[in-house]
Formats: sequence, C-alpha cells, structure tokens
Amino acid sequence: MISLQTTLLATVQSTLRGATALSVAIAACALVGAPHLARAQGADAWPTRTVRLIVPYAAGGYADTRARLIAEQLGKALGQPVIVDNRGGAGGVTGTDAIAKATDGHTFGFGSPGPLVTNPMLMKKMPYDAKTALKPIILIEEAPLFLTTALNQPFKNVQELVAFAKAKPGELTFGSSGVGGAHHLSGELLAYQTNTQMTHVPYKGGSLAAADLMGGHLAMMFEMGYSALPSIKAKKINALAVSSKKRLAVLPDVPTLDEAGIKGFESYNWLGMIAPASTPPALIAKLNQAVNNALKNDLALREMIESSGGLIAGGTPEAYGKFLDAERAKWEPVIKAAKISLD
Repeated sequence: MISLQTTLLATVQSTLRGATALSVAIAACALVGAPHLARAQGADAWPTRTVRLIVPYAAGGYADTRARLIAEQLGKALGQPVIVDNRGGAGGVTGTDAIAKATDGHTFGFGSPGPLVTNPMLMKKMPYDAKTALKPIILIEEAPLFLTTALNQPFKNVQELVAFAKAKPGELTFGSSGVGGAHHLSGELLAYQTNTQMTHVPYKGGSLAAADLMGGHLAMMFEMGYSALPSIKAKKINALAVSSKKRLAVLPDVPTLDEAGIKGFESYNWLGMIAPASTPPALIAKLNQAVNNALKNDLALREMIESSGGLIAGGTPEAYGKFLDAERAKWEPVIKAAKISLD
C-alpha cells in the first residue's frame, strides 16, 4: 500500500514538474515576444484620452492657424479630442520647453526655426537641448519670404539693391519683427552671401515694420506671404524676389533670389510637429501618417498654406530630422558673422 502510494505520488510530482517546465517554457517564449506585442498593442490602442498640441506662440498667428486645422483632422483620425494649447513666450522657447518636458504620452506640439534651430545659437542658456530633448514627427510647411522694398527706393531689382549696399555700406535699412526671427535672419543671410553691410531695424511686431516699409521709412524687408501679398498686389510695396528654390504660383513673375544672382539663396519660416524624446517610435509613426494624410486630403489646410505662398511639405520623421540638421549648418555661420545675440 505504501509502495503504491509512493509510486502514485512520484507520478503526480513528475507530471507537475513537466507541467511546470512546460509552463515556464511557454512563459519564457511569451516574455521574449512581449515587448513587441506591447508596443504593437500600445500603438493600436493609443490615444486613450485627449491629445494636447502645444503651439509655442500666441493664438491667431501663423503657427496657430495651421495648428487648429491639423488638430481637427487629427481628432478624426485618432478617435479622441485633440486640443490646441497656446504657450507663447521667449520667442517660442517657453512652449517648446513644455513639449520637451511632457511625460503623459499625450502631449506634442509644433516646432519652428527659433526654438529648434536658431535660439540655441543666440542664447547662452536654454532650458532644453533641442537636439536631444525632442523628436521630429513631420515637417508641415516651408514658408518662403518675399524680398520687398519701399516704393521710394532707387533700386528696382536685386542686383541694383546689392550694388547700392556695396556703394553705401550700412545705409540700406531692413526691418523685421524682432531679433533672431526669419525676417531678420533672411536679411542677414543676404548680407552674408553678398558680402555687404546692411542695418537691421527690429520692431516689436511684423505689422509695425510693414507699416514703416509702406511709409518709406525702411528700405527693405523680408516678409512672409500671408502678410506681404496684399500689399504687393495693391502695389504699395515692390517685390524684388522670393526666398524659395522655385518661383511661387501666387506670384509667378517674381524671380527667386537664386535667379536674381544670389546663388543658392534659400530661406523659410517653416513649421513642423515635434514630440518629447521619450515618445515611442510607434506613436511617432502614427502621428506622422495622420498628418501626412491631412496635408494630402484637407482642402482647407492646403488652401491656407498655398494661398499664402507656402509650400506643403510632409514626409518622414527622418527627413524632418535631416532638414533640421541642414538648417543648423546653414544658420550657424550667418549668426556668428553678424554677431547676433538674444542675451
């Protein structure tokens, strides 16, 4: 009897050990595949609540108007509300810092030249490292600038303007919406590439500079299409050239600066979408696809961009990352040569 019990117990224990070994083997296999499965399920299930998009500028401006149309399309694509949160201040640094430090997995935002490329070159202290604290999602738009001049100026084309600047160093004035912005740096790029001296006149807003240009108090100004086009078409200012690689459909008769003799000149006030560095690649890919679809299919968004002379971008996160690297390489020598600082 005891022998039979012992035999039965040994059999049961052996069976249990086999079952345990099998369970462990199955569990081990499951664990090996778990990270990939979790990532896939996470991307499919995300988002689980409201998504917040931080615009690092005040409401109603260039970035904000585009952000709101994109948020509307993202809400439809993601199946959750998408809200725009305006966090202006410090030339876009305040809002961009909030994007970089977000940890909730549902906060992203918009990036532009200042907070992502030029401000780190203009400021000794930054609250984030633009190269490592953020991940690129997608480049949305490249917005060229028009080289505009006052009607009372003697030059009627780019070559005459450059000749004037060479003959009278420092006398040619160009306005901007503030130090370090696209308007300012485009003027500095022109001076850098033509080896001329021009005097920058910063204003507290682009509209103030534009008013002085129309009044003949400034010689020239690089202006974005959404603000410059009405005045150009009304013949209140002259448009000598555009800063894009190719001519624009909105003003096909205006040459590029490259065509006008400033070879290789390109300058844009662009807009992209960015994420905190901790964001999983699967979520970056999901957002990238949704915004690419919006850029292709949202007629209101396309019209907003193209009617103001903007160029629809799109593409991969990797392409946006390479674009950022190229922008940094382009603007660093210009900023150093002009000795520009925000400190």
